[in-house]
Amino acid sequence: MAGRVVVVFDFDKTILDCDSDNWVVDELGVNHLFTQLLPTLPWNSLMDRMMMELHSRGKTMEDIALCLKQAPFHPRIISAIKLAHSAGCDLKIVSDANVIFIETILKHHGLLDCFSEIITNPSLVDNEGSLRILPYHDFKSCSHKCNICPPNMCKGVVMEKIMMKSCESTKRFIYVGDGSADFCGGLKLVEGDILMARNKFPVWDLICSNPLSIKAHIHAWNDGEELGIGLLNLINTIFIQDNCSCEGPPADCKSQTTSLSHDSSFSNALPIIPH
Repeated sequence: MAGRVVVVFDFDKTILDCDSDNWVVDELGVNHLFTQLLPTLPWNSLMDRMMMELHSRGKTMEDIALCLKQAPFHPRIISAIKLAHSAGCDLKIVSDANVIFIETILKHHGLLDCFSEIITNPSLVDNEGSLRILPYHDFKSCSHKCNICPPNMCKGVVMEKIMMKSCESTKRFIYVGDGSADFCGGLKLVEGDILMARNKFPVWDLICSNPLSIKAHIHAWNDGEELGIGLLNLINTIFIQDNCSCEGPPADCKSQTTSLSHDSSFSNALPIIPH
């Protein structure tokens, strides 16, 4: 049953309780230059420029990795990811961060092996030892033509590819995010899927402005505590629905127990916003 549940996470301000780009820029002391250049460059290109600046100031990959390992990460999200993975859910990340930032943080928290796929901007260390950040989508050669997402990644396009590769119509998708691009990703969900949108963040504002555009059920969350609890609650609900459909009439659902946790704090589901 669990194998048909696919959970797609954004990373910054969703899995991680901050923006990893801003965290490194602020903690390693290049925020002033970042702010100066922000009006002149796309975000992805600006972060590549900041990594070269850090290298010129003598900062090493070890300095960047140590900084990333100190970024705030809610323990409830850590436990929820591990439980969902152990139950057989297919976990993926779709993020506008970069692969080295994400993998460094996940590995530090023992979560890297929980994810079957990380779709993000490529990054590498060049011959001079500087971290370089490249765009997922080469926007200089062609545009993805989405006016919601940044030029280097359209999460709607990414979600279409993920859903096409799944092949099975019985797959249930849960998409978790906070930003405007996560709204674009959520537009690809269908009835029966779930969009977990962070309250009072850009994704939520877009949902409120376009209430009929999302076909999936919409669940609000405010912080890591609510996200961790709510995610396991939703997965448990899917398990119970599957067991009921396979094993007996609806009345049997009352006797089903949750699959992922016996902690009573996981028993209160977040509200569903009706369409």
